[in-house]
Amino acid sequence: MWIQFLLIAAIIILAVFMMRRTGADSHLAIRRLLMGLFVVVAVLSVLFPQWLSFVAGLVGVGRGTDLVLYGLIVMFLAFVYSQYRRNIALQRQLTLLARKIALLEAEEHEKDASRNP
Repeated sequence: MWIQFLLIAAIIILAVFMMRRTGADSHLAIRRLLMGLFVVVAVLSVLFPQWLSFVAGLVGVGRGTDLVLYGLIVMFLAFVYSQYRRNIALQRQLTLLARKIALLEAEEHEKDASRNP
């Protein structure tokens, strides 16, 4: 019984942290809806584990824990892919910034050189 309370509290606390506004959230509404749905499903799975086994049987998976594992694998791969895409975008931005800084420093160096021959 205590484990259910601990798991539900952990799920809700993590959901609150994940739904905080970070300032650059362009898809905040979709993210909040999906997180809310996840919290409801997670809490129901903790309270009624037999429900998860029933759903697993409907989709052709032997146990509810296997269904959770498969779902986690899919979510992990989606996370890795999104992080990879974000990393590529950040690398591009960093490259452009480095180029701009190099050009500005080169211009400044040329101006200093022309003033002090």
